[in-house]
Amino acid sequence: MPAKPPSIFELMNEEEEAVSEEEEKKARRQELLALTGVKDIFKDGKTTINKFTCVGAQCRLCINVCPTNALYWSGGEVGIIDDLCVYCGACVTNCMVDNCIKIERARDSGKTEKFGKVYDIVKNTERLNAKKRFDRVKANAVIQRRLYREKRNVRLSM
Repeated sequence: MPAKPPSIFELMNEEEEAVSEEEEKKARRQELLALTGVKDIFKDGKTTINKFTCVGAQCRLCINVCPTNALYWSGGEVGIIDDLCVYCGACVTNCMVDNCIKIERARDSGKTEKFGKVYDIVKNTERLNAKKRFDRVKANAVIQRRLYREKRNVRLSM
């Protein structure tokens, strides 16, 4: 006997449950981060640790620098609690093995950043800061130009 197809009401109920699970996960994350006092900057992200290249047994530097204590040592390897990770990159900057820890994070603008080396973090930060500086200089130039025009108009009207 063939299986009975689900009704529209059953499908709607499943969709509501999926939405509530996502909201519950976000609420739990905010609650956990409130305890650490760390601000959640990035919209979404993913942190992966390559267990084959990790020498965590010798150094554990990433565990010591994590601001939210999302990294932990268990069973001979470094583990991560995804709900606590804010994708800041502190673990990557202190890891002595390139591409051992990889972070992929999404900004509010929708841009996705991927990095696993200190060089990548520095270049990304440099690029963002250069854009901010350019925007400040551009805004200041507009203000200076407007003030110059006003001053010139005052002189001409005299």
